[in-house]
Order: sequence, then C-alpha cells, then structure tokens
Amino acid sequence: MTTLKVTTMSAASAPADWVVIGVAQGTEGPVPAPGAGAHEAFADGLLRLLTGLGATGARCEVLRLPAPAGIRAGAVLAVGLGPDEGNGHSVETLRQAAGVAVRTLAGADTVALALPAGTSEAVEAVALGALLGAYAFTAYRTTARTLPVREATILVDHEVRTPAESAVRRAQVLAQEVNRARDLVNTPANDLYPASFAAAVAAAGQEHGPVVQVFDEGALAAGGYGGILGVGQGSVRPPRLVRIAHTHPGATSTLAFVGKGITYDSGGISLKPVGANEIMKRDMAGAAAVFAAVLVVARLDLPVNVTGWLALAENMPSGSALRPGDVLRMYGGQTVEVLNTDAEGRLVLADALVRAGEEQPDAIVDVATLTAATRFGLGDHVFAVMADDNAFRDRVLAAAGEAGEQAWPMPLPPELRPSLDSQVADISNYGERMGGGLVAGLFLREFIPAGVPWAHLDIAGPAFNQGPPHGYTPSGGTGCAVRTLVRLAKSAAAGDDHGRRFPAVTTACETEDR
Repeated sequence: MTTLKVTTMSAASAPADWVVIGVAQGTEGPVPAPGAGAHEAFADGLLRLLTGLGATGARCEVLRLPAPAGIRAGAVLAVGLGPDEGNGHSVETLRQAAGVAVRTLAGADTVALALPAGTSEAVEAVALGALLGAYAFTAYRTTARTLPVREATILVDHEVRTPAESAVRRAQVLAQEVNRARDLVNTPANDLYPASFAAAVAAAGQEHGPVVQVFDEGALAAGGYGGILGVGQGSVRPPRLVRIAHTHPGATSTLAFVGKGITYDSGGISLKPVGANEIMKRDMAGAAAVFAAVLVVARLDLPVNVTGWLALAENMPSGSALRPGDVLRMYGGQTVEVLNTDAEGRLVLADALVRAGEEQPDAIVDVATLTAATRFGLGDHVFAVMADDNAFRDRVLAAAGEAGEQAWPMPLPPELRPSLDSQVADISNYGERMGGGLVAGLFLREFIPAGVPWAHLDIAGPAFNQGPPHGYTPSGGTGCAVRTLVRLAKSAAAGDDHGRRFPAVTTACETEDR
C-alpha cells in the first residue's frame, strides 16, 4: 500500500515529483481551490494556463502541467472538484479527487496532495481516497506493471496537524481492510474456496484480535445447517460457516453482520447462461465486506460488539448437487422447497441469519450479491437497502451516505409474499420473477427473529466493476459496503439513536416506501 504522511509544508515548498492541486468549477471558468497555500502559489499563472488548455474544473477532471517557477515539485496535477457546494466541497468530492489523482499518477515515487483539507474530517477523506485510488491487484501478474505511488504526503495547516495524523491512521486502517475485501473478491475460485477463505479469516483473527470460530462440514451437519450444506453438496470443496466477533468491555450495543460467501456460483443444476459465469468468483463479496468491516471495528477498538457471520459454499453442478424440487431443512427447523438452484445465496444466508439471531443482537444486517434483478433496477453504482423497519432502513441509508457509498431504499411489498408459498414445504426459495430482488428480501425476512431490526443490502451491481476505474474505484472488486457497515458500527458505538439500542420494529402495516 502507498505510504501516507502529513506535513505542514506549503504547496510551493513540498519536495515531491508531483504536487496535486484542486480546481473548482467557477461561474466564469476554473478557479484554483485553497489548500496548503496552493491558491496563492498558483493562482495567476495557473489560471491562465488552465483556461488556455480548456480545463473546466469538473469533478475528477485531471490535467498535467509543468511546475511554474518557484515550485519545488517537478510537475503539477490539477484535479477537478466541481462547483462549490455551498460550504466548500464535500468529503466525498475530496475522496474522489484524491483517488483519481493518485491513480492517475501511478508510477510516480512521491506525490504531495495540496487539496482543501482544512479539517480532520477532510484530511481523513483525502487520505482514504488516496489509498483506495492507489489500489492495484497484482498477485497473479508475472510481467512488469506500473506500480502505485510509493509515497503520498497530505499538506495541512499547522492548527490541524495533530488531529490530521489521527485521521490518517483511521483512514489507513479502513483502506487496508477495504483493499483486503477487494483482494478476496479478485482472487480466482481455484485459490479462494470455503476452506481457504475460512483459513484467511482465522489468520486475520489471530493477528488483529477478533475471536474466530469455523464450522466445518461435520459441525454443519451436526448442527442441522441444511441451507449451507445443500448449496455446497455439489462441490468437491465442502462449505464452511465462519463466526468472527469483536467484543468491547464498554459496549452497550451489539450488531450482527451476515455475508453471502458463494466462492463460485455456476448456478448449480439451474446452470447460468453463457456469458454469466465469468465474474462469478465475485459472489462472495458480501462475506468479504462483513469480514473486512469486523476487522476495522476491531483494529479501531470501537466500543461496540460486532459479530460477523460468513456463509461460505461453492455452488456447482454434479451428480451430488442439489436438484430443483429438493426440500431442505434449514437451521432452526424451517423447510424450503428449492425451485431454482441459482437462488442459492438466500439459502446459505437463511441458516446464518437464524444462527446470528440466536445471540439476540440489537440489529442484523446481511450483505449479498443476491439478485440480477436488483442490478437491473439500480445499475452498477447503487446498492439496495430493504428492511422490516423504516427507521432502521433510514439509519442504514444514512450510514451509507456518510461513508460515501450510494444506496437506495427498496420496499418489501406484501403482495409478492404469496409467490413464495410451497405446496410441499414451509416456503420455496423462488417466487415471482418480476421484482425478484424484492422477493429475495421477503424470503430472507422469514428467518429474522421477531422484534429484531434487520436490513438487507443487495450489492449485486457495485460489488464488482466490470468497466474502467473511476475516482477511487478500481476495476474488479470494489470493497462495496465495508464503509457502510463500519459507519453503522461507529453510530452504534456513539449511541447516536437516542439511546444505545436500535429502534424497535414497526408494525407490519407500516410498509410504505419513502
């Protein structure tokens, strides 16, 4: 990972190969933004040069420039911040600007970031954006590749130096774990399978402190985890359920995070069509997000109890595979008729949700690349949030917004629930095709304990970027939802909700969407 430092040097005096300055989108053209003296150092000559080269200051626009006289750095990178948002620029704008700048300058040795970072919050945003933008997955490359920036220095004013250093440390922890999740999603299924994933969690637990418990196929059979075992029975690589827990002596709230961990999803007997299999290594992105989020909470030692449940299986077709029409007895006793073996994520999640609920957490959040339907509806940049309680759903949405992740509320229409009725079991795993993402949410709700607030995050679109990189988002695994879960845990640790417990579940008739 790129090394990150803080200094009070000015933009003109910072020793670096490149100095990065922000450029706002003014009413009459580009305007150099304040940041460690950047405005004063570059304003006159730079403004003429930017205007002459056609710069606009639009968000994430980048322009390489020669360093003017009196500037110690070898060259200048101007990065667009967009229009002033009324009170400067938002922390998400700063994250994106730092991310695109450091990504653009891959191969450089040293970079000085003279962006408008006048508060510790702004410094943390610049630091996080820079570290996320510098990410590169090179584990399987044997040929030369441009390396990320070796060292980035954030230029700050004297009065924020001390809080800035703490902010950078927090950003480093969060970025390291988001990038861990990205690495896991990018790792091919021949190397990342349930047992190896579980081993990685156990190793991280030993290093960072969370307690890890791994349920192998014997323990799953003895415990009656029919969903996880059923999905995994077609593969030569047996499934796992992993529990990773951070506890704090001062905690008064407990959260349970549950992640779908299908390390490869062929669709099983209900085989996926041609062209749909190539990115199915990413079907464990929910479990990766939960794993990474618990590690962040543990490494920052937040005063909240957080338990992560990773439901890990490989969904493969074979002579022993689950068949359409089979009935599974889930953990907790409910029976499920399997009408579609490609609706497998909800089966492994159901077992884990019931098990998580037995520990009586104050709230449960599951994260999953669950349905193509949600991706069709919201695209590749926004994840869906469904919940059985409007207040808790809004709290999760607020956490996503504060973390800089795009999320959208989706309903759980009661009219769709009858489509899950089964003639032979308690419920079937597949219902109406139209609104399939909502039907999946309704299925999961059947396995939530009464009275426990719950939210379902369907990250099928933004978990894996098949296009070119943008901002601080790379191609491939994105680490989606890690920051939202961490922000939710921070909120619980701070007791932000008029007390330290989450709001009670509303009545069933309160299903209107905002």
